[in-house]
Amino acid sequence: MSIGNEELLFLIGSRLREEREKSGHSQESMASNFGISTRTWGKYERGETMPDAATLAMLNSHYGVDVAYVLTGVKTPQSSISVEEQRLVDNYRAMDDSARLNIQAVGDSFAHSKPIKKVGEK
Repeated sequence: MSIGNEELLFLIGSRLREEREKSGHSQESMASNFGISTRTWGKYERGETMPDAATLAMLNSHYGVDVAYVLTGVKTPQSSISVEEQRLVDNYRAMDDSARLNIQAVGDSFAHSKPIKKVGEK
């Protein structure tokens, strides 16, 4: 079952409105923050026009809007790792195989070691 362009724009607009309302912002404040008219923002939400890629990227980075959900209707699973953990994963992925083996050995050592007591602790 295929949906038409107009229906797709309507669905995107509806999800965009849902995400805006969830963030607690009005159409006026969103329009102002993006440097567009309230009328233009309203057209986005009514599915008359589509926000450009830069607007969608800012919705994600500044407001935490799930842009994948807005565009597809499929919610992005929430990440269960912290920012620090993600940095470790990103650094690990950037390493070559030799460096990965070394970091795995170091990680195993730290994970299985007992904390060193500070001076004066029993």
